[in-house]
Amino acid sequence: MQKPLYTFKLEDMDGQIGDLAGFRGKAILMVNIAGKCGYTRQYTGLQALYENYGRRGLVVLGFPANNFGAQEPGTNEQIR
Repeated sequence: MQKPLYTFKLEDMDGQIGDLAGFRGKAILMVNIAGKCGYTRQYTGLQALYENYGRRGLVVLGFPANNFGAQEPGTNEQIR
């Protein structure tokens, strides 16, 4: 059984629990990010995408992940 997207709860970098219900009615782009990855240039494009479409409801959620070749090392403070 699949759960609706808006029922998921997430922990942010400050340890606060939130859910996706607050984004209901918006377009959500979820991105697995890794700052040491060769594709980091994507940040510029993601920022431009958000600047162009954020006012129209686009939300970009970045999820740092260090489990792909240790390409996002560091603490939450360092990653932020």
